[in-house]
Amino acid sequence: MTTYFAYCGLIASIWIVFGIFLAAKFYPNYSHNKQFCSELGAKGSPTERLSPLINNYPLGVLFCFFGSAVIQMKDSSIMSVIAGSLIIIHGIGTWVAGYFPMDANPYTKSPSFSCKVHSWAGFIMLLALLIAPLLMVFGPINQSITTPFKIFSIASILGAVYFLYKMAKATKKKTNPGLHQRLSYGAQLAWLSGLSIVLIQ
Repeated sequence: MTTYFAYCGLIASIWIVFGIFLAAKFYPNYSHNKQFCSELGAKGSPTERLSPLINNYPLGVLFCFFGSAVIQMKDSSIMSVIAGSLIIIHGIGTWVAGYFPMDANPYTKSPSFSCKVHSWAGFIMLLALLIAPLLMVFGPINQSITTPFKIFSIASILGAVYFLYKMAKATKKKTNPGLHQRLSYGAQLAWLSGLSIVLIQ
């Protein structure tokens, strides 16, 4: 069963790309460049109910399954166990963010309770997938976590942080934060996919 769960990281990364594009098809004039991914499930959006059903809920399951595979990986260390636990936390945060939608206006200065919960869930999700690869970098080298993978992990972290910074600037200017959000999360998902491939081999 653990072997099958190891595929879930790669599946989740592919799933989210198609899931977001599919949901956007039912959201008239939705802009992947200007709008956040979460706006697909925002209160009052045309895809408020659809987006969590095809994205958050199944993705949460895949992340949790994959996290359990990381915990049980060969030559497991305390670092990999914590990293796997953080991936599970990311999955739980995905469920919470889906259940509590953000407000229709992402720039509102008085967010609702649901939006605050959504934002905190998103922050925890972000943090979990920044710390998890960092732990792998400082963890022991073994059959799965090799030096090249550690270098790949560092590159993924730097990419995620860089585009997160770009997203913050774009959000402030209200230009194209959606693009940078996708690139930042994409760097994290690339790491997740890489780890999945490592575990499968």
